[in-house]
Amino acid sequence: MTKPARVPAIDMLRGFVIALMALDHTRDFFGYTRFDPEDLATTEPAWFWTRWITHLCATVFVLLAGSSAYLRGQKTGIPALSRYLATRGAMLIVLEATWISFSWQFGYQVTILQVIWAIGASMLIMALLVWLPRVAIGAIGAALILTHNAFDGYTSTSLLWGAWHQGGFFPMGDSLGMQGLVIRYPLMPWVGLMAAGYALGPVFQWEAARRMRFWLTAAAVLLTAFLILRGFNIYGDASHWSPQPRGAMFDLMSFVRVSKYPPSLLYLLVTVGIGMLLLALFERIRENRVLMLFGRTPMFFYVIHIALIHFLGNLYFDLRYGGGPVFANGVATWPDGYVHSLPVVYLAWAAILALMYGLTVAWTRWRGQPSTPALSAG
Repeated sequence: MTKPARVPAIDMLRGFVIALMALDHTRDFFGYTRFDPEDLATTEPAWFWTRWITHLCATVFVLLAGSSAYLRGQKTGIPALSRYLATRGAMLIVLEATWISFSWQFGYQVTILQVIWAIGASMLIMALLVWLPRVAIGAIGAALILTHNAFDGYTSTSLLWGAWHQGGFFPMGDSLGMQGLVIRYPLMPWVGLMAAGYALGPVFQWEAARRMRFWLTAAAVLLTAFLILRGFNIYGDASHWSPQPRGAMFDLMSFVRVSKYPPSLLYLLVTVGIGMLLLALFERIRENRVLMLFGRTPMFFYVIHIALIHFLGNLYFDLRYGGGPVFANGVATWPDGYVHSLPVVYLAWAAILALMYGLTVAWTRWRGQPSTPALSAG
């Protein structure tokens, strides 16, 4: 099987959002707050934007997974691509339900299905869809994305509906010590986004100037659609924006505070639009060694970083406060003297990125891969 050629802009963007993802997870374990960072009644702007910017991560991962699948298929053919998507997708689902869920909890109180589950399950569906014409795949993707919010008013206790559209917690009767299943990433919009990414795959094969024009035009269209739909609260998100009593900054925060769980149409419009602006940027600049390294080894980074951050966060709280917060029945008990601190979060994030860089270099060298890819013109 011929190995598909890598596209530098894909690797650069993927590496960038991986670094952002690590910021979000560092905040989870080093920056416990007494408020939800996106609760406009209690949050602070710096905490809100630190959380909000990381919404790019899942969107970009899923979109680029679709585009990468198309490019792989151009090298391997559809039968080999379909087999790859099926086996890779199944592996990702198992990984999410086992090691990744454990990494979040250091236990198995619940099974948590998040972005790796969404990518894996979407790959299983794409293993069937890739046999269709690319135009049909794009149409299916658009239909899933555009109609997702039309079903917001319908709720059900069905596990299948939860997995497809609604998400939520599904108790399991505390069997074998397992309390239940948490579905954070219902599949309908994510399958649609991966299908859309697949349909966009040929754009990466265009010449650079044409490709740049496309990314900028597409970003303008998506962000304009977001501004219109959000500005008039027409459609695309279960919650509307409104003027806030705390001033203009909070008005803006209300405007961009769109639903991620499950992802609304407006969430996808704004994050994909920004993602395409970043693609245009990474098409123009020289390749960055760190981003390229992270972008070429996304699975190694993901598998390692949650448990690493969780462990280091626990160590930090033990050494500084004698223990971390305790959460029981929705009530938090805070260690004496603890005050949430964004500088601590950002310092920890920088240290974790440096540590992950060293671990990734060691991993690539152990596997006989180049850890510092040659730079080419941007």
